[in-house]
Amino acid sequence: MVESEKTKHTCLRLEISGADPIFVKGTWHNSHFDISVTDGSSSWICNATEEEVAERAAQWDQPVSEYLELAERYLGFQQPNSVYGFSDALEGSKRLSWTFEKEGTKLEWRWKCKPSHDSKKITVGILDFLLEANIRLSEEVVNKTRSFEKMKCEAERCLAQGEKLCEEKTEFENATYAKFLSVLNAKKAKLRALRDKGDSVRAVEEEESTDKTESFDSGRSDNEQSEEEASKKASSSKARGRKRAVRS
Repeated sequence: MVESEKTKHTCLRLEISGADPIFVKGTWHNSHFDISVTDGSSSWICNATEEEVAERAAQWDQPVSEYLELAERYLGFQQPNSVYGFSDALEGSKRLSWTFEKEGTKLEWRWKCKPSHDSKKITVGILDFLLEANIRLSEEVVNKTRSFEKMKCEAERCLAQGEKLCEEKTEFENATYAKFLSVLNAKKAKLRALRDKGDSVRAVEEEESTDKTESFDSGRSDNEQSEEEASKKASSSKARGRKRAVRS
């Protein structure tokens, strides 16, 4: 489907049960539409005027815009649940029809297509439209493919960069952890040295304290011994004095 500012163009390869496929080209305006149909050898046209479209829309209790939108939907894309027909009518005309459901009721729309006075022109016009549409679609596919390849390359580059950053992050973490362990072990060694030094100092202090206590006890024993000897001497002198007094 190709869309311009005021009109829309559609071209449908319509599969009809029991008949060869036909091509239906539609030009959709705000209040009317034109249809060209070809089977490859003959062609037909339907120029629905504003009055005809308004009358049909009124018959179905629909606004003109809604009627045109529904017709464009069924003649722009073949709807799988719709039954299409392209039957003979009077004077070489054809009747293009399709069915749809509304509120649970199956309905049918029909439009009469008159034989074209220049079948070759109609057929060539439809083929040109299909060719242009195919070229545009091909260009769009090429552009989208290029965009996809570009996005793919960019994604691969980002993935490689992400993996590199992940490796650098891992290396940085390992190096940081190694430095941390080195500092931690040095701190532990220093703390152990300080602890050992503290234990040595406490041991020396305890040893010195023990020596002082023993010296004090030894000095005290000597004094007590001297006092005992002096006391014994005094007692002996007193005893001798008493003996002398008795003898006198």
